[in-house]
Amino acid sequence: MTSYKELGLVNTREMFAKAVKGGYAIPAYNFNNMEQLQAIIMACVETKSPVILQVSKGARDYANINLLRNMARGATEYAHELGYDIPIVLHLDHGDSFETCKDCIDNGFSSVMIDGSSLPYEKNIEVTRKVVEYAHQHDVTVEGELGVLAGIEDDVAAEESHYTQPSEVIDFVSKTGVDSLAISIGTSHGANKFKPEQCTRNADGILIPPPLRFDILAEIEKQLPGFPIVLHGSSSVPQEYVKMINEHGGKLKDSVGIPEEQLRQASKSAVCKINIDSDGRLAMTGTIRKVFDEHPEYFDPRKYFAPAREALKEMYKHKNIDVLGSAGQA
Repeated sequence: MTSYKELGLVNTREMFAKAVKGGYAIPAYNFNNMEQLQAIIMACVETKSPVILQVSKGARDYANINLLRNMARGATEYAHELGYDIPIVLHLDHGDSFETCKDCIDNGFSSVMIDGSSLPYEKNIEVTRKVVEYAHQHDVTVEGELGVLAGIEDDVAAEESHYTQPSEVIDFVSKTGVDSLAISIGTSHGANKFKPEQCTRNADGILIPPPLRFDILAEIEKQLPGFPIVLHGSSSVPQEYVKMINEHGGKLKDSVGIPEEQLRQASKSAVCKINIDSDGRLAMTGTIRKVFDEHPEYFDPRKYFAPAREALKEMYKHKNIDVLGSAGQA
């Protein structure tokens, strides 16, 4: 067994307490390869932001658990080399079973999510509690989930969203012992978060999604004052990257994200962790497509991964500074 502390990582407990008190959210950026990881660490060191390195079950299968463990160790050493020791969490996103969560805990993850939101309520409590009991033995923090987000992200898919019921949150948190709670208030997984008929168009013809249910968030905060809340599916889907992809051979359709001003509003509440995955995929894919289109002679991966990494870094810096408010909080 490898403890996350041997890798230079931290869990989310102190990080979330500071974020709730300070009125900002910690960025939880998903990564699948070295360039994404480099961009995340560079952006967060340059903005002096704490960060959660987020690994989905699909990314974990893709990358190999041993490589991931050593990439996390490398991330902490890389931050130090860049000149600032930011707090770094290695987090399992949407763990689907006790066995998956246990394996991650045993291999250096400092935080895990057990997603029982698609299960019957009592079964969700049962499996979440089992993960919490094991994780807390190793000082690993646990995120649970109530409510279902629509959309598709790796192995997680749902046709419809089901808002979190504020009446259930006290019971769920007290019976499971989770350290944070992911809720559903209108965010959605993937780049195609909303159908066009769900949106309105502004004067520029851009699709505007329905607003987040801040009334539900406020009621949950009333039920669980000061308790760390998490938003999944919170990519804003930058239209410049959607346009870039489509102008250079892609076929993205009706891609609509969560407006950044709504995410900024949420981050000033008890929402202390905001998950962003699709935005990173869009920035990387758009930049690589543009390079391929403009330089069909390139075959050295460094020629297209380097500009993609730079685009990712700049986007993450913007998120930390202008959206999440985490810059300067490391």
